[in-house]
Amino acid sequence: MGYCIRVLGTQNGEIPVSELQAAANPAVIEVEGSIDQPWDQFILKHQDGIEIAAVERNPVAEGKLGAEEIEEFLEEIPLHQPQSAVTWLVNYLRRVKVIYAFQLLSGTEVNDGWTPLHHVYNTVWKFAGGILQADGEGFSNEDGASILWQFSDSVSGAWNVGVLNGNQWVHFEMELGDRQHREAFWAGQVPAGAKIIT
Repeated sequence: MGYCIRVLGTQNGEIPVSELQAAANPAVIEVEGSIDQPWDQFILKHQDGIEIAAVERNPVAEGKLGAEEIEEFLEEIPLHQPQSAVTWLVNYLRRVKVIYAFQLLSGTEVNDGWTPLHHVYNTVWKFAGGILQADGEGFSNEDGASILWQFSDSVSGAWNVGVLNGNQWVHFEMELGDRQHREAFWAGQVPAGAKIIT
């Protein structure tokens, strides 16, 4: 599978295709079978047929792909920092009931494909609850702030992150390319001078 962003949901209900289509408009949701039937995958595409994303719904149940993905995450997470986020994520992932995987396709880069993608992604997240994950970036908390460093060394730019202060998240904007910011974040601390997000 190519580059993916995921919603790791704590609510495993059925999201109506009609609700997803309303979020995608003017892009199109293409799903096999009737629009009223339960679905486990669909294609988000532009009206001209260029595909934006392939989306899969994988319940976390024994013998299912969703459970396998959770186990892979649990093996991978302890290799990263900060440690406080590792501990929180290991506990949180036990509550995840469904994974929605969005495989990004070429249509994201044409005709403003990112906009319908984000609208559908946010609709799924609002419905399923939980946290977010992106390949090469890491995991978020329930507020959508990044909490685990899985970026490449060459990354730079402003980014919204969170660290734990006791049982409370402190959100702030860090400069990903700033070594002092990185080291503070890795240690689970807010860098000096960082902009706090309330």
